[in-house]
Amino acid sequence: MNTEVCPYPFAPSALAVDARYGQMREQQGMSRVRLPYGGEAWLATRYEDVRAVLVDRRLMRSLTVGKDAPRGTEAIESESSIITMDPPVHSRLRRLVAAAFTPKRVETLRPRIQEITDGLIDRMIEQGPPADLVSAFSIPLPITALCELLGVPQEDREKVHTWTDTMLMLSGDGSDHSAIMTAQRELWGYIAGLVAERRETPTDDLIGALVRARDDEGRLSEGELIDLSGGILAVGHETTANHISNLLYTLLTNPEQLARLRSDPGLMPSAVEELLRFVPLSASASFAHIASEDVEIGGQLIRKGEAVFADVDGANRDATVFACPEDLDLARPRNHHVGFGHGPHHCLGAQMARLELQVALGTLLARFPDLGLAVDAAEVPWLSARRQRGPERLELTWTEALPAQ
Repeated sequence: MNTEVCPYPFAPSALAVDARYGQMREQQGMSRVRLPYGGEAWLATRYEDVRAVLVDRRLMRSLTVGKDAPRGTEAIESESSIITMDPPVHSRLRRLVAAAFTPKRVETLRPRIQEITDGLIDRMIEQGPPADLVSAFSIPLPITALCELLGVPQEDREKVHTWTDTMLMLSGDGSDHSAIMTAQRELWGYIAGLVAERRETPTDDLIGALVRARDDEGRLSEGELIDLSGGILAVGHETTANHISNLLYTLLTNPEQLARLRSDPGLMPSAVEELLRFVPLSASASFAHIASEDVEIGGQLIRKGEAVFADVDGANRDATVFACPEDLDLARPRNHHVGFGHGPHHCLGAQMARLELQVALGTLLARFPDLGLAVDAAEVPWLSARRQRGPERLELTWTEALPAQ
């Protein structure tokens, strides 16, 4: 077995999956890595190992809280964040918001998502090409939808995006860390103000529902209420915004698959699942799990107190699960990718993200029959020092634009 300890995370290169993940899967599956902060950890890259890490309750996220656990950023995790909680506390909070994100509930949002999408495209057409998809479309679509769901006023959405954008930086020095912490304090303070308003004037939005769960039913604390609302805002819209641009870029740079989708728009649900498998989003596996006792994963003994990371991008290229995993196949059958995670921390907003991606990509392709990149693909600028991958700008051009259906 290769016992070399590799520096991690690997530096992301646009939307490529680092070849070292494949080497790790083939050689040992569970590999030793050294994080920028907190020391060494195990890294799971095989599909079955990743799923095992994400469901094994002996591997706990809560044990990283307040400790110098291996991590990619300077910040130590907060104890009130749902992301670092384990069942049953995590399950209690998740149930409070799960009803807002069921497939049936999310599907009722389709007409409004379509309306927002068409409005943004209308403005792109009015301004004419070239247009930056990131600022004109990818950011405003999910932030508008999510802010409407939560009850954030329209006039506040730009500053909310500024805060969340800062929070998703990778802290590389003291100034970065200070900016991240300041942005989080400001966002949390803003949400506390919305909570106070809901107490004065009850509403039917998601924050209003959480306030009632707090005040009338005692089902969460004040800190949990604010952290839960802030976490949904911070992660929810930024993730979808980056992936709208990532997925469209991938289609535009894979002309055969793009032509296939244009000729058969009914492939869109399958296409989105395959793109979610194929296109990496996170710069690295984000959250450590600490073994509460000795655990064996993939034939490797994880000692009590050791940290484990599960890399979903590596798992999604596992040839034992996905035939020809390095190929983009928009009609791939039985696509059980782990792009939204797995187990208790499976992405709460997965159904909403799927809906927004399907509507966004489908409408862009339908209304711009000859949509293309305005610059060479190699010249597209990518975000750097970020927790998520995405283009900084994605300049598009077209010669024909169709009206909304």
